[in-house]
Amino acid sequence: MRLLLLICTILTVLFLSCSTHKKAIYNYIYDTTDTLGKGVVKNVELIIQKNDLLSIQVYSNSIKPQISDAMYNPPVLNSTTGGSTTGASTGGYLVDLDGNITFPRIGMVHAEGLTKKQLVELITSKITDLENPTVIIRFLNYRITVLGEVGHQGTFVIPYEKLTIFEAIGLAGDIPVTGSKEKVKIIREVNGDREIGTIDLTSKDVFESPYFNLQQNDVVLVEARKSKIKQVDQAIVIQRITFALSIVTSLALLYGLFK
Repeated sequence: MRLLLLICTILTVLFLSCSTHKKAIYNYIYDTTDTLGKGVVKNVELIIQKNDLLSIQVYSNSIKPQISDAMYNPPVLNSTTGGSTTGASTGGYLVDLDGNITFPRIGMVHAEGLTKKQLVELITSKITDLENPTVIIRFLNYRITVLGEVGHQGTFVIPYEKLTIFEAIGLAGDIPVTGSKEKVKIIREVNGDREIGTIDLTSKDVFESPYFNLQQNDVVLVEARKSKIKQVDQAIVIQRITFALSIVTSLALLYGLFK
């Protein structure tokens, strides 16, 4: 009877531990208890970085040809068709290694470290010959890269300018049970410096992380679980042993034939 009770106790402990472990492996935000789960959505403005490609368009109320907004949107040669497109923004303005762009009729403008709103205000303040100028800026090369233990690794170009870590993982085909959701790393460049942050996708505090909303050119790294690494190491050892045994067997056969 005592032995049976001991066995039942051990099985219960194992079952509970496995249940908790499975929650961490299979679920996102598994430790939340609020059935409503309301929270404030944080909209983070992107900061312009070196090598960003910006679409910049200028409009105004002026209808005079000599002072129209066309002066700020010169045609750009289309490399695909050989023709021209209306507006320099189609080709984009590349933020150079000094953090500057060269804009028509204005010249060099320092863009690195600014938000789109700040750059709009800066360019608008430099346009003095148009009536009520309006400047519209968009990122043309907003992309993120997801590597590691995911469904499919790769670099993803985003047509809009907002992406969360969950959306990035979704684009990469989710994290399998062999990947770690608790320690997802984000590599980010900020003002010329590279930083590495860690985010826990199983925690209800994930929304408070500065890495929940991704920025352009972020790299997401998903590590494999120790069990997966151990399994791979064991497979390599078995493969080497099998190869060594096949060589020994072949040599033994050859020795038997020529003896």
